[in-house]
Amino acid sequence: MYDSPPSSTHLIIVPSYNTGALLEKTIREILAKWQPVWVIMDGSDDGSDMLLQLLQQQFSKALQIIKLPENQGKGAAIMAGILRAQAAGYSHVLIMDADNQHSADTIHTFMQKSRDNLPALLLGEPVFDASAPALRVQGRKISNGFANLETLSWAIHDSLFGMRVYPIHDLLAVMRQTRWARRFDFEPEVAVRLAWRGLPIINIPTPVRYIPKADGGVSHFQYGRDNTLLTWMHMRLLVGFILRLPKLLFRKYATH
Repeated sequence: MYDSPPSSTHLIIVPSYNTGALLEKTIREILAKWQPVWVIMDGSDDGSDMLLQLLQQQFSKALQIIKLPENQGKGAAIMAGILRAQAAGYSHVLIMDADNQHSADTIHTFMQKSRDNLPALLLGEPVFDASAPALRVQGRKISNGFANLETLSWAIHDSLFGMRVYPIHDLLAVMRQTRWARRFDFEPEVAVRLAWRGLPIINIPTPVRYIPKADGGVSHFQYGRDNTLLTWMHMRLLVGFILRLPKLLFRKYATH
């Protein structure tokens, strides 16, 4: 059981859309490791928010549920959360998925590393087990390659993994630079833009588990729709990369 006072600087935000019974399991595990936790219900209509009522009564000061009236996408849900978090005085946010793919056992590693490196962007580097679909594991290598080309570095070990610690001020700054990064394109686009901004990047090996559908696993990824979105995103980022190339080259060789 979590036996420390809630953090006044580092908050966990969990965006959720129709995650079903796994949401309650996920939040219960997180609360045992870290507080406070905010759940952003992104227009869910599957009743999963009702499953949190008992937890909300039990952790009335540590758990906050923010309900958005309609589904806006993961990036938009996170944007809604970090705007409130900044207004409440938080400086950093750890984002975790609502479907129990991210282990709560790694929370302290992320938070301690962030406290020791406050300006840094902390990226989870997934350690896949046998449950990971091969197509998903191999397909992400394409996005990773583009992200490292667009930043002129190999600093981003995984551009798509969702467990990350962001400095809120910097994340808001890059989100305000674009009207994109509001759906499945959120993770790779903000990683590239934060690298352009000059944030130090720390990669943390992080176990990831894929929950089978028979056990309540939920995936909203659609190969055609979301791969088209990623393709369009990388086209835009490549243009941004070309425009920033002199600055990126100067930064790259000035630090060597």
